Amino acid sequence: MSNYKSLSDIDLLIQLKNGNHSAYTEIYDRYYYLMFLFAYKKLRDEDLTKDFVQELFINLWSKRNNLSENGKLSSYLYISIRSRILDYFTHQKVEHKYLDFLRNYQISSSETADYLIREKQLSNYIEKEIQALPRKMRQIFELSRKDHLSHREIAERLKTSEHNISKQIVNALKIFRTKLTSFLPFITL
Repeated sequence: MSNYKSLSDIDLLIQLKNGNHSAYTEIYDRYYYLMFLFAYKKLRDEDLTKDFVQELFINLWSKRNNLSENGKLSSYLYISIRSRILDYFTHQKVEHKYLDFLRNYQISSSETADYLIREKQLSNYIEKEIQALPRKMRQIFELSRKDHLSHREIAERLKTSEHNISKQIVNALKIFRTKLTSFLPFITL
């Protein structure tokens, strides 16, 4: 089949499950913009939205064997990205509550020293994990999060694609999420 644009979502889904890259590309082309608009309305951050949509399509490819051929592709994509956005906001709420608590908590001088030690430990741990990233991923992550460059600016500076930049940042964030989840229980109040 050479003309994938004329295929229905169900046919594309069947082709995708068989590992067909052209079907995957057609799904990406057909739904990227719709998913971007949907996510951007919720997130209001272009770079974060690009990361989420990119992650959605990476997951679509990696989980293609588990997809139901009877399911509706558009529903699957919308539900997947909505769930990811809700998880993000839930995590943000917890993080903000924790940070607000730390900002507003009146602590004595001995507790202040203890807090500063924990804060330094966390900061050192995060920096150590950044340094442990593969060289290119670390460079991209630092340009994004420390130098506050957009994906486009990083891509131009490193002479690569925005797609590659998004993929690298998504992968770095996955690594951090895993590492910080295991480290944070050890930092107690």
